[in-house]
Amino acid sequence: MSIAVVTGAASGIGAAVAEALAAEGHTVAGIDLDGPYAADVADPLAVTGVIASIEDGLGPVEILVNAAGICRTGPAVDLADADWDALFAVNATGVMRVSREVARRMAPRGRGTIVTVASNAGGIPRAHMAAYAASKAAAAHFTRCLGLELAPRGVRCNVVSPGSTDTPMQRALWAGTGGAAAVIAGDPALFKTGIPLGRLAEPADVAAAVVFLASPAARHITMQDLYVDGGATPR
Repeated sequence: MSIAVVTGAASGIGAAVAEALAAEGHTVAGIDLDGPYAADVADPLAVTGVIASIEDGLGPVEILVNAAGICRTGPAVDLADADWDALFAVNATGVMRVSREVARRMAPRGRGTIVTVASNAGGIPRAHMAAYAASKAAAAHFTRCLGLELAPRGVRCNVVSPGSTDTPMQRALWAGTGGAAAVIAGDPALFKTGIPLGRLAEPADVAAAVVFLASPAARHITMQDLYVDGGATPR
């Protein structure tokens, strides 16, 4: 099988993606602040160095999954510049830098696939999530534009946009909110629809979608954004 790079591989969705790809027989290089390949995707020199190290040590990268991400919430009018900058540095610019570094290597080889884990918040307005949503929308659209440019070179680029998923990041948002039940029910006051399927996603649900898009079964799929949110985003 092939070499797969997963950012944000130490926990949450990234960890589930790394496990699922490994189960398919891929050799997985996990990038995280505390991962086997330690690097901050917001640091351009670190990104260049870690991708070179992976290719030198393991071989050509044929799968990239951008799963690293952070979340900060609050009313848009109270948004701190530092929070906006941090969210974009990881969620958007980090995706650009890692994708660019890998794509520069994939394109001359004429093969490869890139999947970015964005968010359904990137496709529908969310109260108190303006900066997070904007960063994820930027990452998703960058990935689709990259896919357009790389399609003639045999490289596919797609997006998976999860909704509320049972991860440490999600649970950190629950303080005083009623937890999973409140997320599933939705909140009309915040114009949030809830989850029609009546459950949170598990990280494995998102990982399954990523593995599909990275597989030969999706060989004729590129520039698409697959929502994995239990119907929370009617489109």
